[in-house]
Amino acid sequence: MTPPEAPEVGRNHPGNTPPAASVCVSEPLTVLKKRSDFLKAARARRQGTSSMMVQARKRAPGEGNGMRVGFTCSKKVGNAVARNRAKRRLREAARAVLPEAGRDGWDYVLIGRAEVTANRPYDALLDDLRYALRKVHAAEK
Repeated sequence: MTPPEAPEVGRNHPGNTPPAASVCVSEPLTVLKKRSDFLKAARARRQGTSSMMVQARKRAPGEGNGMRVGFTCSKKVGNAVARNRAKRRLREAARAVLPEAGRDGWDYVLIGRAEVTANRPYDALLDDLRYALRKVHAAEK
């Protein structure tokens, strides 16, 4: 005979775990993966800040809709660990800022800077991205 089951209370109970961060985002960002998309963005507008370089390009009407974003860091940023850390921070900044400050039909490429992107305070990183987007979109008018 098996004993009656005790109510599930504790840390590992599914009801007690917080939701994943990606659940909070209303719609996930589409990521640029093709080299041709990165090259097109490199020929478009750019704005540098102390922690990153932002390249932005308004896509042609037939190229699709929605906002797309790409991330890159050169070997000047450091070894693979340093580059990946910088790109993770850029991804989180993009998730936080682009839904409010980005525009539909645009491609954005965020480029990390050596030693600064990984070490800059997160709030300052968000402010840098907001500033760069304001400047890029102000040039449109």
